[in-house]
Amino acid sequence: MFYTYPSCTSCRKTKAWLKEKGIKYEERHLFKAPPTVEELLEIIKMTNNGLDEILSTRSQKFKELDVDIEELTVTQLLSMIHEEPRLLKRPILTDGEKLIVGYNKSMMEQLLA
Repeated sequence: MFYTYPSCTSCRKTKAWLKEKGIKYEERHLFKAPPTVEELLEIIKMTNNGLDEILSTRSQKFKELDVDIEELTVTQLLSMIHEEPRLLKRPILTDGEKLIVGYNKSMMEQLLA
């Protein structure tokens, strides 16, 4: 599964790499078809650093929230991310077991191994 946004440079580089390697993938536009709360939970389970790994805390959208995420329940936080997928780092690439956030060529090479 490849969660992407077309104008994102890292997303375009990742997509080009996947095509170059002949890897089949299902592409999901992060803003038109955001991950469900259940999918977000599965994504978080694959992370090494939990939400820090997928949450774009430096994004303008996150700064506009003016919310202390430490005070939110997991359910509230996942619902918020589902409603506002711009809070996610991108791209997000997963085979259902491993997760890659951002353009990371060495991790993508490992995914093939």
